[in-house]
Amino acid sequence: MQNTLIHALGIEMITVEKGKVVATMPVDERTRQPFGLLHGGASVALAETVASVGAFELVDKEKESVAGLEINANHIKAKRDGVVTAIGTVLHQGRTTMVWDIKIVDEDEKLICVSRCTMAVIKKK
Repeated sequence: MQNTLIHALGIEMITVEKGKVVATMPVDERTRQPFGLLHGGASVALAETVASVGAFELVDKEKESVAGLEINANHIKAKRDGVVTAIGTVLHQGRTTMVWDIKIVDEDEKLICVSRCTMAVIKKK
């Protein structure tokens, strides 16, 4: 995943299985906003990464691909340093869309952000 946003933000995949993905991201100079807090955009990037990887695991990779269609996020708690963990689970798996629920927690499993991401399932040409 060199030369991607995933690499630039230090995102690491911990678990990738059908219907569930777990990934971590450091809270450091790459992911903080100017006031020293975890940037909301970094949390959203982590959430969409988890949903994208998870959705890709559920499609026929020879005939289909996936892309983010819509994402929302509620930032619940501030975080200044350490590591956050995103746990994504599929809520809906359809022919043309999937909906993923992503919870981002701190080291004590306190909720930092909750996100919902709709993924498009795209037929390859």
